[in-house]
Amino acid sequence: MNALSETDIETAITQLSGDHWQLTDDKLYAEFSFDDFVSAFAFMSGAALIAERMNHHPEWFNVYNRVNVHLTTHDAGGLTNLDFELAEHMSRLAKG
Repeated sequence: MNALSETDIETAITQLSGDHWQLTDDKLYAEFSFDDFVSAFAFMSGAALIAERMNHHPEWFNVYNRVNVHLTTHDAGGLTNLDFELAEHMSRLAKG
């Protein structure tokens, strides 16, 4: 899989659901907030199952009701369609 061009990244980020995602340090970044820890953990569990099926795993951090996510494709040395696909899944999961 090849890394996307800057133009492709700019286009793809505008097509993601919600307003969570931004480009930070050449990675897709989002912070999700939930009502409580259980809701945040449920989101992470759902995202983990999807990520495992995709064989594409996020860099993430959880404190209480927040989940911070960074996505990149290390093997490609940048962002790929896999990152945007996983981001879209995560946005939909966060909506409930």
